[in-house]
Amino acid sequence: MISIDTVSGHKKKPISVVAIGAGNRMRTYMHYVEQHPDLVQLVAIVERDAIRRNAMATRFAITRQNIYKDYEDFFQRPVSADAVLICTPDDEHYRPCMMALERGYHVLLEKPIAQTIEQCEDIARVAQEKSLIVCVCHVMRYHPCFIKIKELIDGGTLGRLISINHIERVGLDRATHSYVRGIWNRAETSNPMVLAKCCHDVDFLLWITKGRCRKISSFGGLRWFRQDNAPAGSAERCVHCQVEPSCPYSAVNLYLERHDWISNFDVPDGKTLDDVIRQELKDGRLGRCVFHCDNNVVDQQAVMMEMEDGVTISLSMDIFTQQDNRQISIRLTNGEIESDEQKVKVTYFRERRQETFDFSGVISQPYHGGADLKIMEEFVQAIRGSRHHLPSAISDSVESHRICFEAERSRLAGRTIELN
Repeated sequence: MISIDTVSGHKKKPISVVAIGAGNRMRTYMHYVEQHPDLVQLVAIVERDAIRRNAMATRFAITRQNIYKDYEDFFQRPVSADAVLICTPDDEHYRPCMMALERGYHVLLEKPIAQTIEQCEDIARVAQEKSLIVCVCHVMRYHPCFIKIKELIDGGTLGRLISINHIERVGLDRATHSYVRGIWNRAETSNPMVLAKCCHDVDFLLWITKGRCRKISSFGGLRWFRQDNAPAGSAERCVHCQVEPSCPYSAVNLYLERHDWISNFDVPDGKTLDDVIRQELKDGRLGRCVFHCDNNVVDQQAVMMEMEDGVTISLSMDIFTQQDNRQISIRLTNGEIESDEQKVKVTYFRERRQETFDFSGVISQPYHGGADLKIMEEFVQAIRGSRHHLPSAISDSVESHRICFEAERSRLAGRTIELN
């Protein structure tokens, strides 16, 4: 299929992309590719896991010579394409992104950008030097609820911004799956949790304040999910544990009984999903007791920020809750905004009235309420030349990572950090 440029009226071929990584995030972005073959086409796949690699190759009818087991091999014998999409583990963002830029590809890069601020700045610098697009997947900038909050602040009716209280409710299931048992459970092999989980939130806060942070202070640590807190009678694996029937962190209950957080369980031919879950519970990393893991990232953290214009921001990352959403309170001189990601409630001081914007219907839709697909849409439009500036271009995204790295430095040092 050929699309028509609505400005010039000329026919345009679909842009071509390469998928590096074929896990949950990439499979989400591929829904946009399926829905818009006139705009974008997948031409190659890079994935180490055979089940995921073969499944995506079959889904998109990728030819054998364009299927790769690792990105080193791909960049040694690359295919012609406009862009690469990078959805690899955190510690494998920097190198493939830099290799892609050096070879002239635009990049859609899953967050976090990289593991150090210097690496983040490297990517931004090379992208600018080569006039290439790097779109960071900061999904909150594409979500209608958070877009409405920014519109309300920018509109000016509510006056000047004074303070923000932002709570990121991670939720127990997500936390134990990803940050205690899962691949984000060690800072040195992924990132500090404030970056891995909250760079979205910090990016959003910088986006709506339009300011720079001048002071930052952070507190928190690993208080609960440690071996010295293991209950009497606990075992290293949930399937062998006499405490499991009453444990709120049971992997048996989470995966096998409730079938929650199972989208990353790949089912080979001849096996059922429950077969795979039982095997994981028996000898996989996700079957381990939360008190007997090798995790070292925090299980609670608070960040305080003072902006250059005096706006104060508190960011709290809460794990010990069954809620999995964000609670935002914004105070301005003429009113206030409250949001729980489903509704945005605005209070006008002078009129003593309230206005509510309901996004609960949007939230119920898949792919972060459609925001994931919106990222792909705007990335594709930018490459095709029909959009001049991306909401989450690399040049705008580095600062949120700087703040997260400095927050972790403050937490570890036990002092307030003043930023130049």
